[in-house]
Amino acid sequence: MTTLRRDATEPYEKHATPLRSPWPFTGREDELDLVRHSLSGARRGLVVTGPAGRGKTRLVTEAVRGTDCARVTGTPRTRHLPFAAFAHLLPGPGTLHQALGRLAGVRTLLVDDAHLLDDSSAALVHQLAVHGRTRLLVVVTDGEPVPPAVSRLWTGELLPRLALPPLPREDTVRLLSAGPDDTPEPLTANRLHRLCDGDLRLLRELLDAVRADGRPAHAPGTWTWRGPVPLTAAVRERTADVLDRTGPEERDTLDRLAFAEPLPLDPDDLDLTALERLEGDGLVHVDDHGGVRLAHPLHGPVLRAAA
Repeated sequence: MTTLRRDATEPYEKHATPLRSPWPFTGREDELDLVRHSLSGARRGLVVTGPAGRGKTRLVTEAVRGTDCARVTGTPRTRHLPFAAFAHLLPGPGTLHQALGRLAGVRTLLVDDAHLLDDSSAALVHQLAVHGRTRLLVVVTDGEPVPPAVSRLWTGELLPRLALPPLPREDTVRLLSAGPDDTPEPLTANRLHRLCDGDLRLLRELLDAVRADGRPAHAPGTWTWRGPVPLTAAVRERTADVLDRTGPEERDTLDRLAFAEPLPLDPDDLDLTALERLEGDGLVHVDDHGGVRLAHPLHGPVLRAAA
């Protein structure tokens, strides 16, 4: 069986690659206990937030495995349709009050991608939290616009919030070693962990790309990667905010940082207007020693590969 993947440099050519089995759930023991604890006793649930690719959905899915839990998911194409996310749980159109009554028998509800809910569905989730008869697990991606009714779940202290941290390095190594292939040696594992900065989807894409290109050097029981970062479609998408900067001053600053970071914060050496824009967009930052650096560890290798 195959799935189709589009290469970043050939937008219309289709490449067949083997379907990948999901990684086993690894680490997160404390977070898993916290999520399960939030659904017990008199507790009313939890909001889990974090950047895309951090493993929020996998965590909450593991937490409710084997339980009687209803599930709804926000999607971008249905944000204009009232109660679209709840269509499979509601027998037909109606008011917010009617929807609340129809969900009276739902004891636990998992709301994935809650930042993509339509306004009616968001209001329904908020009212379920207010009434407190349904335990809620709500997943929200950082950096995305969130309906006010959803953000008020934690800002209004209706539900506690778990900001999911990156998977620790040791658990990342366990993931990289979970398949039938050899284990990455420590420097390779450290590099992959640092480049992905907690984005497990990006980690999987990078790992597949490195192996597909035949770049790893194998030794008994381990493999090593020392080559450039492959500019796959996923890598380009993840770094589009730097690769797509068209302003010459901004791109010049980014390229200089890619090859020589950290640079001193010197108005005679750096365009401060461009630097201010880049810092405002979260692409660069000033470290504790006054040096200017790229904000994400993947940006430097990608900019160098694209130079």
